[in-house]
Amino acid sequence: MTSPTSTERALWIRQFRPARPQAPRLLCVPHAGGSAGFYLPFSQALSPELDVLAVQYPGRQDRRGEPAARSIAPLADALFRLLDPEDTTPLTLFGHSMGAVVAFELARRLEGDGRPVSLLVASARRGPFLRPGPSFHHLGDDAILAEVERLSSVDALAPEHPGLLRLALPALRADFQAVETYRAAPAAPLTCPIIAMTGADDPRVPPCDARAWSAVTTAPVTLSVHPGGHFYLLARVPEIAAELRHALTGLSPV
Repeated sequence: MTSPTSTERALWIRQFRPARPQAPRLLCVPHAGGSAGFYLPFSQALSPELDVLAVQYPGRQDRRGEPAARSIAPLADALFRLLDPEDTTPLTLFGHSMGAVVAFELARRLEGDGRPVSLLVASARRGPFLRPGPSFHHLGDDAILAEVERLSSVDALAPEHPGLLRLALPALRADFQAVETYRAAPAAPLTCPIIAMTGADDPRVPPCDARAWSAVTTAPVTLSVHPGGHFYLLARVPEIAAELRHALTGLSPV
């Protein structure tokens, strides 16, 4: 296997603001249809105390010319390859919605390779061994857009500008296919702690389904419920940032 180039890393992993030397690392993985820019407010709130990195999936924005992945495994495989095995900086994985599944599969790969993960934060996603939810990727464009609107309608801010969503439909449909066809394979449980975050009014992820992340690790799992729906975190950046700061700064001297 050839080593990834700096150009390849820059395609996938974005850093919006510099971090202090040896800062704990927070790798943020977006939702279906999302992009690295979704996490810009968290970079602004947490840098330079934390090294906030955000994943840019293929098939959108400056990567629009690349085919979007239609399954979770290629995304987790690509990120696993891009993370330096010699880097011992404490690493936390934060995934929102589909991103939680990608982060979970990445954590499995890292731990399987003897590379510890300090913490997994699974946001707005039910435990991976629960029965699959509804499927939309095989339906028409209007049905997909209606589901996106339903998930964001109870929050203060929509995940993307409505006019941009229609332009992003090819990537959005591919992402929906990836997460809706995902099935977690049996494997050894993780050994890292997990914070399972969800919105109190999330129509897809009630707290009982978020609590099911306890089935995938031997370490403690904390349930963190916030006001709002599926995109609860958009209106609560200071509160979520404070929770992450508290969790991560305990992993390394500040």
